[in-house]
Parts: sequence; C-alpha cells; structure tokens
Amino acid sequence: MKNKIGIKEICLTAMMTAVIAVCSWLSVPVMTIPVTMQTFAVFLTLLLCGGRNGTVSILIYILLGLVGAPVFSGFRAGPSALFGLTGGYIIGFLIMGIIFLISEKLISEKLALKVVSLFIGLILCYAFGTLWFIIIYNAGEEQIGVKAALSLCVLPFILPDLLKLTLATVLYKAIKPALERIKS
Repeated sequence: MKNKIGIKEICLTAMMTAVIAVCSWLSVPVMTIPVTMQTFAVFLTLLLCGGRNGTVSILIYILLGLVGAPVFSGFRAGPSALFGLTGGYIIGFLIMGIIFLISEKLISEKLALKVVSLFIGLILCYAFGTLWFIIIYNAGEEQIGVKAALSLCVLPFILPDLLKLTLATVLYKAIKPALERIKS
C-alpha cells in the first residue's frame, strides 16, 4: 500500500480541486438545481487522482466553499450555500469518492469497474442529495414528496450525468498515459 504522497500527487490533487470549482461555474439553470459540469469534474478527478487523493480533492473543494470561496455553482459560497436546498448533492460528491475508494481497494483497478463504481456513487449522491432536498424543503411552509423531488432533482439530470461520465472516461483514457510519464 502506497502511503507517501509525492509532489505530482499533491499538484494533481490541487489542480483537480480547481477544475471542480471552475466546472461548477459552468452552469445552465434548470428549475431549482442548475446543470453544471461539476459532476464531470468529480468523475474525472476520481479517475485521475484515484480514490484517496480524489476524495481529498473533493473535500478541499467543499471546505473552500464552506469558508467563503465562491466555488459552488452561481459563484455561491458559505454555509448557506452548502447547507441549503441543493447542498446535499455537493456533500454527496464525498459519498462518490468514498465508494470509488472502497471499490478501488476491495474490488479492482480495472477501468470498467471504476466506471461502475462511479455510477453507483452517482446513484448514492442522488439519493443523499434528494433526501437532503426533501428535508430542507419540507422544513419551510410548502411540502414536497419523494416523487416530486425525484422528478425535480434527479430525472432531468440522469442523461446529462451519464454523458459527463462518458466524457470523463474518454478524457481519462487520453490523459492518464501522459500523467504516468511525469515523475513524482
């Protein structure tokens, strides 16, 4: 097991944190939750950095947003952005990272299984984020049920997220050989 982290890994982790932030700014407002390239960046981060460093990159991204750096969609930041209606999806990115890490350690390093673990992580991110959305939404004056929340928060995003997963996989296959040539 590799415990030491080299300069290459530190730089890649930091760079991918920045990529997640920039991709979160690329958004198209769709109803309550914007369609962003955030999920694409999370997929690519985990593929390029691996489970451990990729999850660290996601955590740093979330912490940057929490302390006020405008890294979330719409250049939002702070506790109100993270703990608001859609914050559960952002926190769900950590679930994706943990699922990817577990899969990498226990199951396989094969690309097909990495993609499957990213898909499973995405489903769990949807589940956590939607539950969060329902709880926060229902704390207000209006109420929303599971079916309505899913049609608002998940269904419009399934196809775009599958396309983002495909794009991240294609880019990973193109970028990974160049990264392997860089010495730590």
